[in-house]
Amino acid sequence: MKEIKAYVHRSRVADVIAALKECPAWGGERGGRRHNLAMYLVKGTLVPLDSDEQHYSIDLGDEVVNEYKLELLCEDDEVDQLVAALQSSAHTGQSVAGWITVTDLARVIPIS
Repeated sequence: MKEIKAYVHRSRVADVIAALKECPAWGGERGGRRHNLAMYLVKGTLVPLDSDEQHYSIDLGDEVVNEYKLELLCEDDEVDQLVAALQSSAHTGQSVAGWITVTDLARVIPIS
C-alpha cells in the first residue's frame, strides 16, 4: 500500500476532492469501497495566489499561506490515477502550486 500526501491551495481543495471522488481508482474494482481522505488546514509557504491569501503569523514570525494537507491511503495500482487527478485539479497556473508525495507503507492494519 501507499500513502499519498498533497499540499494544495485552499482555493483548489473543493475541486481536488471532487476530482478524487470522480477518479475510477476512488471506487476501484472493490465494489465502490471509499478511500479514507483526511484533510487538514495548515499554514505553509506556498507562493500566494493573491494578497488576500497571505497572512503574517506572529507564532512563526513570517508570512504564511493557509493551505490544505490531504492524506490518502491506496493500493499500489491506484497511485497513478489518484496522483493524476490531484495534479490536474490542484493546478493554479503557477510553476509550483503545491506538492504531492507518495510513500510506501510497510504495514497497514484496519481497525475492526
